[in-house]
Amino acid sequence: MNITLSKTSDVWRILIVDAAILAIICLVPTLSHLFSVPIYKLNPMTLCLLAGMLLVNDRRNAFLLALVLPLVSMLISGMPTPLKCVCMVAELATIVAVFQLAENRMGSFVSILCAMICGKAVYYVLKALIVSPAVLIGTNIWLQVALLVASALLFGAIKGFAKTKK
Repeated sequence: MNITLSKTSDVWRILIVDAAILAIICLVPTLSHLFSVPIYKLNPMTLCLLAGMLLVNDRRNAFLLALVLPLVSMLISGMPTPLKCVCMVAELATIVAVFQLAENRMGSFVSILCAMICGKAVYYVLKALIVSPAVLIGTNIWLQVALLVASALLFGAIKGFAKTKK
């Protein structure tokens, strides 16, 4: 009976985490307009995906979030546009896949940094092919690099801390 309760509580925990992440993603456009701050430049979908990966630690759920985050945001707020949504789904799925492949070979920081760089590469290649190569990079490249490194450091530190607690 304990096993059943444990699995049920895990499912509820995953559902609650995913619902909270989806709510945050849906609020980003509203908060950006409300405060006149371009929050989208801080890569909120990647940050929410990383939070989901840390809080749930389930590969299937991470891939589900990679698919659902851009789609829900597009359906609720109209952003990203449908073609950019395809690019973002590919970027987030690449992050999950590369991290899953690299995590046991490298540390968490290096794995997630490589995964995010690969994700960005996939995003920009797809954007160039299917959206519009005229304005390929809309966010300052140095801001993106800083966010990649900061996100990877934070993710790696939390993941490393979680491993030592086990």
